[in-house]
Amino acid sequence: MTSDYIVVFVTCADESVARNLAAAVLEPRLAACVNILPGVRSLYRWNGEIQDDAEVMCIMKTRADRFEDLRRAIAEAHPYEVPEIIALPIAAGHKPYLDWIDDCVS
Repeated sequence: MTSDYIVVFVTCADESVARNLAAAVLEPRLAACVNILPGVRSLYRWNGEIQDDAEVMCIMKTRADRFEDLRRAIAEAHPYEVPEIIALPIAAGHKPYLDWIDDCVS
């Protein structure tokens, strides 16, 4: 359908950080929705060593043209030195839902 819309993935150390990030992007209308998924286990290389951490995942829905402002807001509010901020295009979607995203981030 369109790639005017994106989902953005952001991992956080805990739900409190995730809720703060959600507020930081929802209040200025940078995202329409933030899902917070607990129970994520992240294994990754950091400073030359393999890390194994419990995290939560934020999934944010927005328009592609809002990504840079969204990325900036996340980076400013996130406590990680290098936060995960990854955007993927929404290839297709339910038109009323996409219209709702437009209404929320406009």
